[in-house]
Amino acid sequence: METTAAAVARPSRDAWTSHLRSHGRRVTKQRLAVLDAVDAVPHATAEDTVRQVRSVLPNISVQSVYVVLADLTSIGMVSKLEPPGSPARYEIRTGDNHHHVYCISCGSIQDVPCAVGHAPCLTPSEDHGFQLLSAEVVFRGICPRCQNGGAAAVP
Repeated sequence: METTAAAVARPSRDAWTSHLRSHGRRVTKQRLAVLDAVDAVPHATAEDTVRQVRSVLPNISVQSVYVVLADLTSIGMVSKLEPPGSPARYEIRTGDNHHHVYCISCGSIQDVPCAVGHAPCLTPSEDHGFQLLSAEVVFRGICPRCQNGGAAAVP
């Protein structure tokens, strides 16, 4: 079975700067702080990201972080994952056709390489004439820690 690469290259500040400018965005301390926060804590919620950013920019508003996250998502610098029954999560890992496994008990999320290795890695029975670009998969299950009684079940 072919899979996507296991090792994921971390983006550099130069790459972030170039990507922002190529999409007509200014390189601001707020944007860089949000990128750093999402890079440091993959699959973090927006609230987690606010806390992380405030460790560097204590006066940034919650609304500013949400606006930056939405903008970075719209230009493909950040991916937004919306697990069932959970707030949206964000990650810096984009464009590599990976998926996620989500623990329905504790909410932990892990990346899962695509089994096919190219987008889209699922083929629908009918595409209705669309040019398919990607498929999002969230595997739901119970993580090893929860299986061993390490976390309380989600109601």
